[in-house]
Amino acid sequence: QVQLVESGGGLVQAGGSLRLSCAASERTESMYAMAWFRQAPGKEREFVAATSLSGEATTYEASIEGRFTISRHNAENTVYLQMNNLKPEDTAVYYCAAGTLSHWVRHYAYWGQGTQVTVDS
Repeated sequence: QVQLVESGGGLVQAGGSLRLSCAASERTESMYAMAWFRQAPGKEREFVAATSLSGEATTYEASIEGRFTISRHNAENTVYLQMNNLKPEDTAVYYCAAGTLSHWVRHYAYWGQGTQVTVDS
């Protein structure tokens, strides 16, 4: 079974930065992309960013306003999310996912356990 493990979350002050990492145990036939989603208390899981595992395609949720950057290291089946100028509204559990490049939760077959990001005002 594919395992995704996130790391790098924590508590930061507004304006600070964090770098999240996600390592996949293996790459399967259905893994065309890896992505980051987040879920705040009382809200649905929402898309943050995704990158293809071949080619250079990336896509972002508009509200991050260029503050976040997704990158990958294919040889190690790893993706990163560099988060700068964090805001309190970024507070959420951040989940790594693998599947088909999309903004939709249902297009991702594999999910990590999540890592908490808390941004204090």
